[in-house]
Amino acid sequence: MATKETAHVRTLVSPMRLRSRRGRTIYWTVFTLTVAGFTFAFLFPIYWMVTGAFKSPDELLQSPPTYVPNEWHPDNYSEAWRRMDLAGVIKNTVLQAGGAWLFQIVLCTAAAYALSKLKPVFGQIILGAILATLMVPASALLVPKYLTAVDVPVIGTNLLNTPWAIWLPSVANAFNLYLLKRFFDQLPNDVLEAAAIDGAGPLRRLWYIVLPMSRPVLGVVSIFAVVAVWQDFLWPLLVYPDTDKQPVSVALVQLSASLPLTYLIAAMVIASIPMVAVFLVFQRHIIAGISAGSVKE
Repeated sequence: MATKETAHVRTLVSPMRLRSRRGRTIYWTVFTLTVAGFTFAFLFPIYWMVTGAFKSPDELLQSPPTYVPNEWHPDNYSEAWRRMDLAGVIKNTVLQAGGAWLFQIVLCTAAAYALSKLKPVFGQIILGAILATLMVPASALLVPKYLTAVDVPVIGTNLLNTPWAIWLPSVANAFNLYLLKRFFDQLPNDVLEAAAIDGAGPLRRLWYIVLPMSRPVLGVVSIFAVVAVWQDFLWPLLVYPDTDKQPVSVALVQLSASLPLTYLIAAMVIASIPMVAVFLVFQRHIIAGISAGSVKE
């Protein structure tokens, strides 16, 4: 007969069985194997990429493959860095991603704050029009974006081979704007109204109240903004015909045709290090931002 404690519990394994020694053994065995399996599935490709760059070209292509290099070639990394000019390529990418992040944080935050707290006229219509752009495939926007970058309306400037060709289109990010607005909607209006009574204007309330309370979602948006530019390939390929200014995603493909595959893999490992570092820096804010988005008003 079920006790009062277990009568309202609906799980795959009953709590009574988990209290037994056999139940706990089975539970922790399954749990450990599941965690180990997922860990292996995520980490093994990284291990394969890192160790593959240490192999010789012949060993990398042999079948069956070797899981540990027979001969270690650490000079593959230094040769990839030198022959692919990764210092200059990563510098170009950091410049493009950093500018895109800055413009997106400033303008998307301002727009989200206005739509959420200032309640402009036709604000819901404007928000609906912004979200409607998410329904348009990105490939369908390449031609109008390119024509706009070649000849910017009104000012008639050509943005090709300049970081502005990356920065300006990245500002129009409907997803990040909506993410910021939803977070701002959850902020208590009482604090903002009290600041307004004390004489704080909209900009001061944004700077001193909203932004300090929004660090988790700003960390999430920062990750999305930087990663989107770092991994983009087609748009930088179109707007950067000059190979000396191309980002890492394009330069690796352009330079890999005349170099051994091991150099390409080593360059990919080096190029992925900045993104891993960014994630490690912002991981606490990412987790906090995800959990904050699930809190009900």
